[in-house]
Amino acid sequence: MRYRKLRLNISGFLITSHLIKHPPRKPAEYGNFWLRRIKRLIPASMLVLFSTVVAVRVLAPESFWRDNALQSIASAFYSQNWYLLATSVDYMAEDNAPTAVQHYWSLAVEEQFYLLWPLCIAALWWFAVRRKLIPKRIVLVGVSLIVVLSCAYSIYLTSVEPGVAYFSTFTRAWELALGAVVALVPTPRKRLSSSLAGAAIAWVGIAGIIGAGIAFDSSTPFPGYQAALPVVGTGLAIWVAATSRYSPTTLLSSRPFQFLGAHSYSIYLWHWPIIVSLPFVSGSLGALDLVGVALATIALSMLTKKYVEDAFRKTLDVSPLVTALRFLVVATASVALVAGGVATEAHLREQTANVSLEAALQGSVPCFGAAALPDRNGACQHQPKKELILSPALAKDDKSAAYADSCWSTEPYEKKPTCTYGTGKTKVALVGNSHAGHWLPALEEMAAEKDWTITTYLVSRCNPTHAPLKFDADVKSQGCADYGKWVLDQTANGQFDLIITSERQSVPVVGHSMATTEAPARDGYDEYLDQWTASDTPIVVIRDTPYPGATLPNIPDCVATATDANAQCSGSSDRWEWMDPLAEEAEERAKDKVAVIDPTKYFCQEGTCPAVIGGVVVYFDASHITATYAKTLTPFLEKDLDMALRKIT
Repeated sequence: MRYRKLRLNISGFLITSHLIKHPPRKPAEYGNFWLRRIKRLIPASMLVLFSTVVAVRVLAPESFWRDNALQSIASAFYSQNWYLLATSVDYMAEDNAPTAVQHYWSLAVEEQFYLLWPLCIAALWWFAVRRKLIPKRIVLVGVSLIVVLSCAYSIYLTSVEPGVAYFSTFTRAWELALGAVVALVPTPRKRLSSSLAGAAIAWVGIAGIIGAGIAFDSSTPFPGYQAALPVVGTGLAIWVAATSRYSPTTLLSSRPFQFLGAHSYSIYLWHWPIIVSLPFVSGSLGALDLVGVALATIALSMLTKKYVEDAFRKTLDVSPLVTALRFLVVATASVALVAGGVATEAHLREQTANVSLEAALQGSVPCFGAAALPDRNGACQHQPKKELILSPALAKDDKSAAYADSCWSTEPYEKKPTCTYGTGKTKVALVGNSHAGHWLPALEEMAAEKDWTITTYLVSRCNPTHAPLKFDADVKSQGCADYGKWVLDQTANGQFDLIITSERQSVPVVGHSMATTEAPARDGYDEYLDQWTASDTPIVVIRDTPYPGATLPNIPDCVATATDANAQCSGSSDRWEWMDPLAEEAEERAKDKVAVIDPTKYFCQEGTCPAVIGGVVVYFDASHITATYAKTLTPFLEKDLDMALRKIT
């Protein structure tokens, strides 16, 4: 992340320095500017992109193919940051493994800057000339205004929606524009640059970059005002141009640093695909693997620099046939066609697998899903289905209808959608976050038999509770609290015949960490249940399911790469246990029309929680159960629900 900051800032400095010396005035000059960027950047980036698409198709299991291929197409058209903004920032997709081309998002931001920046500089220059003003001064004022506006927007959006802010071109523009400001302000006098004071300023800038790399982690809201530390640090180091022997220049002028600087672009392109792809061959990366990654990255960058970057730049300068524009079109089309072919192949395989899955759901396969549980069905006790019917590729998208129907209130919880399923006389409210939503497939199957109409009140991450929850932005915390009050208004006055609820506590209570949040979270549910039970409506709490995320980042990805899925991707009931303050508080209210169902026995047997049960991948990420497994649980959940209702009604 810090390297990207450095790269963006330097790019803004270099490109603006060039534009000020040679401001484009005619359409042909704009074309020449962009063609020079094509010659410099496109050959290496398209080579790595093409190679990565092929490598992932050959080395990775098919559950990785589609996402990597689609992101490769977005990268080929330099829109990867917008693709990630629209997909990866989705809470429902946050446990997906990163693709081998995910790092192209910052290159996309840079290319978008290259596309628009000369037009911006030319417009400011034209305005200054028309008004008989000093062009460089007007450009400086205009660029400074962009820095202020973009930085302010970055700070605001990071406080409201940090996932969007991270990838947005508009929140990143100031990082490039600050480099442009450095190119436009007067350079320091030689006396300052060669003095100890100049060296100190440069070291302060370097310290800002290093400090950000050490102090910031994945929990740091970014970019926002935190980005100022590495960005301003880079700007200081560039501006002062320190030449004293005590300055960073002495170190940065050494051969190792000069080598890294000359090969930095190719290193940037190659390092991430190797890191992501190597585990498909060698398993998890150890210390020696990381050394191998570094050596392979250096070797490939040297070859790419010599035989691609430098060679193609010369060829594109002189060849009448292979021009920069033709190369851009052919290279982009080649990557898009190959990646599109891989995505299509993945889709066709999924369609074929869906046919078998639908047949299994109709009863063609014995011991399918939960039916294979040893203590549930004697016929399956010694012959559980071993081969996968719900494959990892299908499992990743095997979600309840609530996802496709957009039934979720998402951050910052301004919109509060509801969905209805069934047309029965008995009105049922399904309330909670995504761990209530993943039970919808089973409840839908019950609705037809029990004459239900299910209305959903589903929210991502937030818990309907009286306990204030601590999000990464105050507006989300307030929005979550408001959502909880709204749900009470909708459900706590006898509007429903039955309330079914389930939660996962993924956000701490204000003033607490996750380690200390269980007790205050229980207090919040105590007040909430008070208002629910006052309406004399039966309430059934489904205890939260085991949490694979305690040991594994993604169950389908693990199953896809494992030689023995249940040996390598399963967990213990102790390790996968997660706090459940709602269920714990509800247990205290057995006499208050509140019952608790514990489904753990359908996920863990004899202390082990398998990743695959009866040929079905149990989870579609690191915590949510697949719709298929939920459907196979229908008869068991229905039996538990009937028993619970008999106790409280």
